[in-house]
Amino acid sequence: MPLKDPLERRKYYQKYFKTERGKKANRIQTWKYIGVVSDDFDKLYEEYLAQTNCEFCNIPLHEGRTGTGRKCLDHDHKTGAFRNILCCSCNVKRG
Repeated sequence: MPLKDPLERRKYYQKYFKTERGKKANRIQTWKYIGVVSDDFDKLYEEYLAQTNCEFCNIPLHEGRTGTGRKCLDHDHKTGAFRNILCCSCNVKRG
């Protein structure tokens, strides 16, 4: 049953995106939007969650929007191919 009331729909999605399933769906949707190409986004997501340190500078990684060690998915901007899971700082340096 689709939610027709915009306020009810907003409340539903705010709850949904706080669940593990919602977080995963949102993360994968974002990766697709920025151009990441993968045969298996589920496997890529599991690898992303399992990564604890930056593959270049080896600092501990964390989820979030700010701070040193924020986890980023590095990809080639021309082909969309996944490269590494890095801290945001190393991702910016790599280009």
